[in-house]
Amino acid sequence: MHYSKELEEMARKLVAPGRGILAADESTATIGKRLQKIGVQNEEEHRRAYRELLFTTPGIGEFISGAILYDETIRQAASDGKPFVDVMSKAGIVPGIKVDTGAKELAGSSSEKITEGLDGLRERIAEYYKIGARFAKWRAVITIGAGMPSDYCLRTNAHALARYAALCQEGGLVPIVEPEVLMDGDHSIERCYEVTHRTLGLVFEALGQQEVVLENMLLKPNMVISGTACSDQADVSRVAFETLRCFRQTVPAAVPGIVFLSGGQSNEKATAHLNAMNQLEGLPWELSFSYGRALQAAALEAWKGRSDQVQAAQKALYHRAKMNSLARSGRYSDQLEKAA
Repeated sequence: MHYSKELEEMARKLVAPGRGILAADESTATIGKRLQKIGVQNEEEHRRAYRELLFTTPGIGEFISGAILYDETIRQAASDGKPFVDVMSKAGIVPGIKVDTGAKELAGSSSEKITEGLDGLRERIAEYYKIGARFAKWRAVITIGAGMPSDYCLRTNAHALARYAALCQEGGLVPIVEPEVLMDGDHSIERCYEVTHRTLGLVFEALGQQEVVLENMLLKPNMVISGTACSDQADVSRVAFETLRCFRQTVPAAVPGIVFLSGGQSNEKATAHLNAMNQLEGLPWELSFSYGRALQAAALEAWKGRSDQVQAAQKALYHRAKMNSLARSGRYSDQLEKAA
């Protein structure tokens, strides 16, 4: 693989100060579950209208540098017929694309997953580039449980992530590498640290073997956090401290930025954790966000599929994006949250 100035510039643009990434790449089934909760039918027109609401939020480009799309979405257009990729580009938002085809059962293990989608990936990347995508995402799912994760699960997922990243760089897309250690479970923050440390170590080893250029990629990891069912929940400052302690040991300084996933945290918790990390000094990477639910949940709730509620939904999205933008420089606070 060869270093590319264009790819590094794009990676840096995505983690520009004060801005982050909107993850709007839910599969048809996943967005269906969210629409169902607000009483909206899972039909293409409803999915399209909802995504249009997100991308046309006035001023959203101030805080959002890029948006990850699903295959259906990158081919859709706004109600005035303008393709979404053009709508986004005009707002200063770089179009991105989820290229994996989902997590399936790992052979020989009913409780662990492997992410699929390498077959035909080179051709898909070329097509997405032509449509207008300039970065991509691939998510690996790591579960903590009895005897899990196995070394087998970690290595096969690390290998797939590295193969994906190498193909993206060859095809002109910045790869976002997403190894997600799930929050589900009663594990402690110490156990999450241990698994995240091991996962990232193997991922960067595989990236090196596949000659992935670290300057031309972004990392989208989980935070080091207590399991959702753990009785001893670590506070915000502990999460920030343990996460960065783990990353200092495993993530090379050549990586331009770390764009955290929210992973099921509440909107405000995800923002508070990012804020606390950005208050710590001496970090070699930009620390940003690539949130899905933690940016969208309030907007979805406000919209409820009603055209007269589009403005209210956009206000909710704008607010969350602004709060996370402040967290990028450690300037977020509860007072600002309440003032809004």
